[in-house]
Amino acid sequence: MVTNIAAYHFTPIDAPQTFAATLRTRAETLSLRGSVLVAGEGLNMFLAGEAEAIAAFLAPLHEDARFAGLRVKYSYSRRAPFARLKVKVKPEIISFRRPGTTPESARAPVVEPRTLARWLEQGHDDTGRRVVMLDTRNAQETEHGTFAGALTLPIDKFTDLPAALAPHRDALKDATVVSFCTGGIRCEKAALWMQADGMDNVLQLDDGILGYFEQVGGFGYEGACFVFDERVALWPDLTPQMDAPADAA
Repeated sequence: MVTNIAAYHFTPIDAPQTFAATLRTRAETLSLRGSVLVAGEGLNMFLAGEAEAIAAFLAPLHEDARFAGLRVKYSYSRRAPFARLKVKVKPEIISFRRPGTTPESARAPVVEPRTLARWLEQGHDDTGRRVVMLDTRNAQETEHGTFAGALTLPIDKFTDLPAALAPHRDALKDATVVSFCTGGIRCEKAALWMQADGMDNVLQLDDGILGYFEQVGGFGYEGACFVFDERVALWPDLTPQMDAPADAA
């Protein structure tokens, strides 16, 4: 069984090229496959390999003070969903091109998966406000599944989100808006941008859909969660579509 991890962490990296080279060497030595993105703002990675190799790759990161808050999401598959290893240095670990969306001093407010599940079950948040789930992913991803009744936007890439959201802003003023994405990175940037742009009623789903599946399961979610590898998508029990039939959901 192959261990798959997804993780990101915002932290200043003074020498991205050097850090990326170190991660590449470590991943190659451990025969890991997947993608690693490094930027001055942090690290974003999806890797697959033997459980012991994954643990050996993560150990130095957990010992690095810059990554003290690194949270890793795990799933498993019968075969590696990546053909090779790619390590790249980018201007951002997820391209949004909006200033002030890197959580340098503090994250945007979050809602924990179990709290969100309770809100969805009761139909409102703890103050009585209606909850609107805002999907920050693109149209290809949302076709595979999303939260029931979520606001999905007709976007092809994350940078399209601000313009696509604009027509909906007035209708969201009386709601608690929960931004969500696959693993948390896009909804974290989106929530910070929305907050800076005058929307004070926005939260982010902590750890994204994958974290919700891990902690809650599929309550309130319809379908699967698209992932950018050969697994295609993950069902709420984190079973890959490539390993299980659709009725496994």
